[in-house]
Amino acid sequence: MADLFSGTEPKAEGGHRPLADRLRPKSLAEVIGQAKVLGRDAPLTVMLQSGSLGSLIFWGPPGVGKTTIARLLADETDLHFVQISAIFSGVPELRKVFEAAKIRRQNGQGTLLFVDEIHRFNKAQQDGFLPHMEDGTILLVGATTENPSFELNAAVLSRSQVLVLERLPLSDLERLAQRAEQELGKPLPLDKAARENLLEMADGDGRALLNLIEQVAAWKVDGPLDGKALSARLMRRAAQYDKGGDAHYNLISALHKSVRGSDPDASLYWLARMLEGGEDPRYLMRRITRMAVEDIGLADPQAQAICLQSWETYERLGSPEGELALAQAVTYLALAPKSNAAYVAYKAARRAAKQTGSAPPPKHILNAPTGMMKDQGYGAGYAYDHDAEDGFSGQNYFPDGMERLQLYLPVERGFERDLKKRLDYFEKLRATRKT
Repeated sequence: MADLFSGTEPKAEGGHRPLADRLRPKSLAEVIGQAKVLGRDAPLTVMLQSGSLGSLIFWGPPGVGKTTIARLLADETDLHFVQISAIFSGVPELRKVFEAAKIRRQNGQGTLLFVDEIHRFNKAQQDGFLPHMEDGTILLVGATTENPSFELNAAVLSRSQVLVLERLPLSDLERLAQRAEQELGKPLPLDKAARENLLEMADGDGRALLNLIEQVAAWKVDGPLDGKALSARLMRRAAQYDKGGDAHYNLISALHKSVRGSDPDASLYWLARMLEGGEDPRYLMRRITRMAVEDIGLADPQAQAICLQSWETYERLGSPEGELALAQAVTYLALAPKSNAAYVAYKAARRAAKQTGSAPPPKHILNAPTGMMKDQGYGAGYAYDHDAEDGFSGQNYFPDGMERLQLYLPVERGFERDLKKRLDYFEKLRATRKT
């Protein structure tokens, strides 16, 4: 599918032309938005001014101008523009493209090959681009909605520059709406609130906005519509959310860090975003429980219990009622005292376990169920803590010859404040028993 203002299909001489087709920019200067890529000192501008345009990967959501910019780059550099989609193309199509590009090169013209959804090509297909990129047969411009570092071969990435294209902010969408009104020759029949709602409905997608504007402009109404009337006539565009893609990982990261940052409002917002996107509540509950273990730990031991109870409540109630239990768990975790002391201690213990290999426990804490084991010294000298003063013997439980480690360092927050007092108390007793 062509991107915003792509111009990939031949324009019909007669009949209706969609608004998005009529508003396609004729130069890079006419492109709305993407200042980080097209601004005065932005990468593409610098490349064009220096005459050193190289292969590129455009990474960004739909409707932000990836195809448009690629086509305009070909115009700016006098390269022949060829567009293919990785969804509909295979090895035979690629061979034809490369052969045609070779002939074109022999005749003195280069080729800008725009590959939409380039991440859909497998490793072997992506490797097929490399020799043609290296010998100058093609200048590759790939477009992807997925993270290139995960989806594209390292060899392709090393020969390309990744440029990030962002969702259009409301200010750019407003500029696009004004340009559309100029093309239509009339203002949209919306009051201020309804106009803002329309821009929000596009969710940062310029092409989606133009499609919405075209619908609104066709309505026959007596006066400006308000927000309620607009919502009754138009459905809000579904939020972009791929449960297996970047949005999935980005939003769960935002939720986790909002909880860790003790912000219940932001935490609830990101939870709602994921639920609205169709995320599996069971996945969310598992991750929420992990937050309790990793970021709250023993500062509030009740946090884990609340998560498990909320999980059980969801299983009993189902959606949508059970999702309130997830919201309650997230709110509790966000406001709970935070500590990763147990998590840090556990990771340190794992490192120490790897370093010390198979060092055996000291014999005095080994059981001796047989006479031979007793003769070997198993259990000899073990001090039964319940018989010791204060119920604490202070014996060594690390392997013989290994320096005692201090792994768990509780914080002065929540219940861990009490645990720190106990730890300090046992440390003093240990020093006393040692003396």
